[in-house]
Amino acid sequence: MAEYTIDVIESAPFGQLAYVIWSPERSDAVVIDPGFDSETILALLKEDKKSLAAILNTHGHVDHIAGNAALKKAYPDAPLIIGRHEEKLLTDPESNLSMPFGVAVTSPPPDRLVDDGDRLELAGFTFEVREIPGHSPGSVVYLCETFSPAFVFSGDVLFPGSVGRTDFPGGDHLTLMAGIFNKLLTLPDDTRIHPGHGGVTTIGAEKQSNAWIRDYRSRQKPADG
Repeated sequence: MAEYTIDVIESAPFGQLAYVIWSPERSDAVVIDPGFDSETILALLKEDKKSLAAILNTHGHVDHIAGNAALKKAYPDAPLIIGRHEEKLLTDPESNLSMPFGVAVTSPPPDRLVDDGDRLELAGFTFEVREIPGHSPGSVVYLCETFSPAFVFSGDVLFPGSVGRTDFPGGDHLTLMAGIFNKLLTLPDDTRIHPGHGGVTTIGAEKQSNAWIRDYRSRQKPADG
């Protein structure tokens, strides 16, 4: 039997990926970035007979927080956790980009704000928080090294062959790329990346084939001496 299971739920209209992660030895699960398809997430929890240990948001854009309210209603004791510099996006439809699409979406306020380097012990998993802004003001990724290979829920920071777009409010391409280099590409090559859109990739694959990473690397000045 697998040491853990990651269920993936893709939501229209943005192809956003939410994740439900659980261990067969535990009766609880963690949900990462519940999107518009909260009904499927809730059905999976019921089917797997899991309570909800926590809701983790990588950032506050609407496609990643749209299911927060439904999950909090079903599991009011489950803490909603997001990076400190993303708090405003949960309750501000302009900042979370829902208003520009014509539908004002808000989330319940967070139960806990996390900072770079924080560690979370949830449902048998240990997650390290790494803040990598640039796509949004304070995006975080959640690194789990409890198992081998390690894995990361990267939100909209790093995708297979691409990186997060930086033309939204609070975006900055150089900041994003520096964070990717300093806080993700330093991980072992077999580290698995579970992004907010697209399929699973690894750190090693992105080092070799990601054009954005190659371009950023080529622009860095060699060290003196």
